[in-house]
Amino acid sequence: MTGSGQRRVVVAGAGIPGLSLALALKRAHGPALAVTVCDPALASGAARHRGRAFAVAAGGRRMFAQLGIWEAVSAAAEPIRDMVVSDSRLTDPVRPVFLTFAQEPSPQDAVAGEPFAHMVEAEPLVAALLAACAAAGVVLDPVGIASADPGPEATELHRTDGRAETASLLVAADGARSRLREGAGIGWVGWSYPQSGIVATIGHERPHGGRAYEHFLPSGPFAILPLVAGGALGHRSSIVWTERAADVPALLGGGPDETLVEIERRFGLGFGRIVLEAGPSAHPLAFGIARRFRADRMALLGDAAHVIHPIAGQGLNLGLAGAASLAQAVTDALRLGLDPGAPDVLQTYERERRFETLAMGAMTDGLNRLFSTDALPVRLARDLGLGLVDRLPGLKRLFIGQAAAVRGTLPKLLRGQAL
Repeated sequence: MTGSGQRRVVVAGAGIPGLSLALALKRAHGPALAVTVCDPALASGAARHRGRAFAVAAGGRRMFAQLGIWEAVSAAAEPIRDMVVSDSRLTDPVRPVFLTFAQEPSPQDAVAGEPFAHMVEAEPLVAALLAACAAAGVVLDPVGIASADPGPEATELHRTDGRAETASLLVAADGARSRLREGAGIGWVGWSYPQSGIVATIGHERPHGGRAYEHFLPSGPFAILPLVAGGALGHRSSIVWTERAADVPALLGGGPDETLVEIERRFGLGFGRIVLEAGPSAHPLAFGIARRFRADRMALLGDAAHVIHPIAGQGLNLGLAGAASLAQAVTDALRLGLDPGAPDVLQTYERERRFETLAMGAMTDGLNRLFSTDALPVRLARDLGLGLVDRLPGLKRLFIGQAAAVRGTLPKLLRGQAL
């Protein structure tokens, strides 16, 4: 630990959940808590995230507002005001709409008057988090944490530059292939999908009006997500395209013009002429969850704890919910004069997050399996189900609230409250 009696938290991993946690803790405790983020990728700043975008749910937006960075990223955030869900084959001449989500004016709705999500480009979001962390006094160290040796009072951290240091708590936010998780002996349950996720930024002539589209095809969903205006044609959207992994080389291997033709087949003609502005890039898809979210003086966060299918766009929001829960558990302990790395503190965090994470993972896995099939009886049953949801306002509001991360028992930051 640093200083006389000063506690220290080290976050290994400078992704959005890790930076958000570090900022939340430092803003809540100031000089009383030393907070360090370690990641070799810090040497390249926010540029490594160029071309990526995330759907930030309403709860995440409230958290960023409370942390003082939403104003800095709002110009790069496009509200999703409604969403249209359709289901057909690629060769079908029409795409019937089975389900729509829109802002509900009802005062009983938890997200009334508030978009249930914003599409936020990753580079400005990470840049704002880095700047806010530095201003708050978080140490940003471009070095990795190779391993940890926990003890009764602190954990000794072995850095990749050969130095050693101590901390009250180590947060492993070092990705799905976390070395720290493996070193702590925490098991991993998961599987790979026979699918890849293709992401790209598309420029188009006509405005999107803040509407998102989720078009289910037999190979997986094709999502069109609104971005802020700009680019060569004046308007932009992000696509998240799930495709059979075996077909990806043929779809993307023929050069930009041939790739654009394949995108146009799925994108449709509603936005006029389209162009590729960034990407495409393909990423293998998988599901995985850690058997535990904690070890001695260590908590898992973000992809180190869980990886889910992108079908519902909830991966980042799960990471932010984890950061909010862990920040609250650590803060509650520190304000009682307790050890933030003690087992009961980490048990509180794990109890709050693991079941909800497992439930979200199971839901996305089930949705992917349900919609990634062309069997006629299954298609008829799922389309009937979508139509029923569309006709039940109460159930639809429940789904919107879940997607917005504003339902159930929420940590303070997701409610927009200070720690």
